[in-house]
Amino acid sequence: MKKYITIFAVFAFLGVAALLFKVGSRSMTPSGVANALLVQEAFSNNTNIQSGDMINLPQPVSDGQVSVEEALRLRRSIRNYKDEPLQLEELSQLLWSAQGITNERGFRTAPSAGATFPLEMFVVVNNVEHLGKGIYHYHPHEHQLAFLREEDVSSALFRACLSQSMILDGGAVLVFAAVFERTTSRYGERGERYVYNEIGHAGQNVHLQAAALNLGTVVIGAYRDDEVEEILQLGDRYRVLYLMPVGKI
Repeated sequence: MKKYITIFAVFAFLGVAALLFKVGSRSMTPSGVANALLVQEAFSNNTNIQSGDMINLPQPVSDGQVSVEEALRLRRSIRNYKDEPLQLEELSQLLWSAQGITNERGFRTAPSAGATFPLEMFVVVNNVEHLGKGIYHYHPHEHQLAFLREEDVSSALFRACLSQSMILDGGAVLVFAAVFERTTSRYGERGERYVYNEIGHAGQNVHLQAAALNLGTVVIGAYRDDEVEEILQLGDRYRVLYLMPVGKI
């Protein structure tokens, strides 16, 4: 009798362990993907997606397989991309590289004069898995995207950027904007120089991260400022300073 009780106990234990493993495996699905799938489903069903709705992004990787030296060697301005979607994990990593939080004090991946953090990252989504086309705002402290509005602005943005095809072909366009007053209120007129410096730091971070992910990107500074800002409708606080389309190569 004891023999059968022992056998039953073993099988019961294995059954419970299998159930826990199954549940645990589900819980390991990145919350950003699950959350973004709900947003994508809402887009496809034409249900209400409200401006300001938040989307969790997959957690960024901080121990990649490509060294800094290798990324520097690989970094190039790449203008031709495949017609393939970016993965949400890739977009997450790119945004983190530009302005991600790297310690408990809120410091970021790019240096900022006096930790004034004037930069704001926006994303024009053309072709990203699990995200609908539209404009999004990156929130670095929460590592989330705020949905701003559903609209395909790629053609209008392409024309405002002097018909540079990368705007149409990239899976996403990273938009670097700045609130100058955050820095100039402390440093006066010289603060403007610090903002431009910071844009360069963040842009190079994206270039190196793209190289490490085997993605293509290029910096776009040639565009009609007023047109771009009117198309994006980010608000009067923000001045657009840089655009970086990103795509598969």
